[in-house]
Amino acid sequence: MSANTFPSYRGRMEYVCLGCGARFGIDELHYTCPTCGGVFLLTDTTFDTLKKTSGAQWRALFDARAASKNPALRGVFRFYELMAPVLEEDDILYLGEGNTPIVDSPPALRQELGLKTAYKNDGQNPSASFKDRGMACAFSFLKSLIRRKGWTDVLAICASTGDTSAAASLYASYLGGAVKSAVILPAGKVTPQQLAQPLGSGAVVLEVPGVFDDCMKVVEFLADNYRVALLNSKNAWRILGQESYAFEVAQWYDWNMDGLCVFVPIGNAGNITAIMGGFLKLHELGVIDALPRVFGVQSHHADPVYRYYAADAGSRQFQPVAVTPSVAQAAMIGNPVSFPRVKHFAERYEAIGGENAFQVVQVTEQQIMDSMIEANRHGHIACTQGGECLAGARRAKELGLVSAQETLVLDATAHHLKFIGFQDMYFENSFPAEFGVTPRPELANRPKLVITQAEKDALAAPDYVAKAAQNVVERLGLARK
Repeated sequence: MSANTFPSYRGRMEYVCLGCGARFGIDELHYTCPTCGGVFLLTDTTFDTLKKTSGAQWRALFDARAASKNPALRGVFRFYELMAPVLEEDDILYLGEGNTPIVDSPPALRQELGLKTAYKNDGQNPSASFKDRGMACAFSFLKSLIRRKGWTDVLAICASTGDTSAAASLYASYLGGAVKSAVILPAGKVTPQQLAQPLGSGAVVLEVPGVFDDCMKVVEFLADNYRVALLNSKNAWRILGQESYAFEVAQWYDWNMDGLCVFVPIGNAGNITAIMGGFLKLHELGVIDALPRVFGVQSHHADPVYRYYAADAGSRQFQPVAVTPSVAQAAMIGNPVSFPRVKHFAERYEAIGGENAFQVVQVTEQQIMDSMIEANRHGHIACTQGGECLAGARRAKELGLVSAQETLVLDATAHHLKFIGFQDMYFENSFPAEFGVTPRPELANRPKLVITQAEKDALAAPDYVAKAAQNVVERLGLARK
């Protein structure tokens, strides 16, 4: 098959409830099981036919598509057969998502850490976060459903701490037509940069007092009682799109997963679910011979999944937690919707890769902020969630869970400019007490005045330039040529 030719393969997809096992067709939008209320996975009932193609053949095809000029195959859908192989070529939305780079940490940072780290910069997606992967898939399916159903009016809606709303409103505005967009945000809990994105895309932005979990309850009620397209991670099509992260990591390392560890912030648990699911698909098809180890990371201010896995296996019982303020806003979720998916995939993952194949570590807010600032001091563009992953890598090393011989891929879920307010608070030492963050003086950075306005006004132009330059020389310790 040519790298530019759209695949001829079409699967047969079904929603499968992780609670009761009930199955439903894809002719309607489903978010939770109408039988038991459980969450869904989407499965291709003809997936086994893909095994007739060898792992080597799949690798060659995916590598060839990486250079495709066909918009439908340039992004996450170059892995079409593994994601949503029921879509037609004209259904697929491509806004430039996917293909985000993995950037090795510089030698100085690696030496300081005693670890080989690299960031996958998902902040280089169109709306500056990983959420575009899932939205590309979810909105492509919605577009196909609108075409087949003849719908003339659909509301795309999500609850969000920022990134989801930015991505959903961007793709909704691009699709247009029958689709209108609304987002529900926790009042005062979203950075100005993130709030600007859905507003700029023309979405109706509504605020609810409280935290993300409160917004999610409102959106779930709407999805249960009205015809809306819910774009949170309860939407199983979004999870499929986010599997592309795993496919890209594997492809970046030439499909060799030996000694690879992937660190992912947990949040609502959709992304870590998708990443494990993606690696499992590649392994099942023989595209990769081994699974990389996956580490989930949670802040001590929102750590229900960590608490579950920290308990003895025989006594584990999932309990939501009340969250307290976190700089990792996208991870500040006390009752992650996708926890049943995490449990499902972790069991499968460990059955193949062993008991250490999936682990969860806990970090502090102080460690998250210190790590974000330090990563970016070394040329990265990590958000607070990216800081959370670096802090998680450090914690894993302290616990003896990783070694200097392994390569640690850290998930920078968004561009650091989205979280610039937290950087400002760190530099200005203005964090509210409930965050528990005190800046390290060697990491704080503020602009410094070279010459005062009064000094400038008192000097002639040549003298002002000389005085300002001399102050710069003294400040930076410059030597003459």
